[in-house]
Amino acid sequence: MESLAIVYACGVHSLGLALFHAAFWRIFRWRHDLQTSSLPTRAIIQIANLRLIHVFLLAAVLCFGFPDELLQTNLGRTYIIGMALFWLGRTIEQFIFLPYNRFFVHLLTAVFLLGAVLFALPVLL
Repeated sequence: MESLAIVYACGVHSLGLALFHAAFWRIFRWRHDLQTSSLPTRAIIQIANLRLIHVFLLAAVLCFGFPDELLQTNLGRTYIIGMALFWLGRTIEQFIFLPYNRFFVHLLTAVFLLGAVLFALPVLL
């Protein structure tokens, strides 16, 4: 697969994760479930999630809008490597913090690993 197409696939992956995170309030019933947490915990979880949405949208914008710069500049390659490491770390953290033998958990692990591979490929090819 050509490096440019892989960068676009990284953009699709990032956009998908942004949309998934935007649905967390509904999927995980945060309006109800977070009421049992302290105010600081509720705030931190929701703020961190909003910032992740921002990071994923930024990644998608960069992948769709500046693919050549990501592939041909030191800054772009550094960003791509950083995102690959982000997804590799998220994959490892999945086993540490969410060690459940459930299909959805395994599916998420595969999505995180896919992100690590997709973002690593352009700099490895």
